[in-house]
Amino acid sequence: MANDTRAADGARGRRRVAVLGAALGGCALVAASTTPAAAHPAGHGRDLAYVSLGDSYTSGPLIPRQVDADCARSDHNYPSLVAAERDATAFKDVSCGGATTNEMWQPQGTNGPQLNALSRDTDLVTVQIGGNDVGFGSIISTCARLGVQDPTGNPCERAYKASGYDRLALTVLETAPKIDRVLRAVHARAPHARVLLVGYPDLLPDDGSGCFPSVPFAQRDFPYLRDTEKRLNLMLRAVAAWNRVAYVDTYGPTVGHDMCKAPADRWIEPLQPASPAAPAHPNARGEAAMAQAVLDRLEHGRGRG
Repeated sequence: MANDTRAADGARGRRRVAVLGAALGGCALVAASTTPAAAHPAGHGRDLAYVSLGDSYTSGPLIPRQVDADCARSDHNYPSLVAAERDATAFKDVSCGGATTNEMWQPQGTNGPQLNALSRDTDLVTVQIGGNDVGFGSIISTCARLGVQDPTGNPCERAYKASGYDRLALTVLETAPKIDRVLRAVHARAPHARVLLVGYPDLLPDDGSGCFPSVPFAQRDFPYLRDTEKRLNLMLRAVAAWNRVAYVDTYGPTVGHDMCKAPADRWIEPLQPASPAAPAHPNARGEAAMAQAVLDRLEHGRGRG
């Protein structure tokens, strides 16, 4: 019986990856209409137990006021702003800088497994994860190093495609079942909660232009890196739809405020930040923009979807 169960789980996992691969390969997503299971209303007028799971884009490293040095967590990150706006009566933010999907199940320093914050009484869950599974940090360092060597070319794209295929596109696809597993675990531990999967904000100019040397990527690598982030967000949207989870688009609302913009206009700090924030991460205005995107989704969405 155990072998039959494992075989069935494996078959379901392969079918999910196949569907997600088709969606990503075509760079298109047809939103399926679903009838969501009953969920606690995540709004005003009742007690609200809210749990935030995520990585550094959630935790808000270096943004004042830092309330957890081990996880670089700010009390002005988007979950804190959402909790205040929605009058959450119980709020747990266990997001942690550097988290991958593995840290949903295992401790990260003094931060326990993030999924342990959930319970049957949880009403609202936001999840923002996957960037570190894809390798945001190593991608940035690799492309910055190569960009200095060939500032007008596309050395980063060439490096990631040197094997005859796009290694970053493959990594995004390989991350899909990890996100799927996280969302299934969230549903299992918080079966009555409304769950929102939060995408990543616009890091680089959406028109594909560059700003070397302010952001030291090669000129023709900017479109490639932009498209890689869009592919990641597309994958997250697809996995959310598969799991009947609401997807929160933070890319669209932040277009025009990427790390190449002037300090007064940008919501994402470059590799040498001018405002309190980690390099290539949202500043306080970026976190506020993501909070508004979550609030808009809560206001206009229904149920889990």
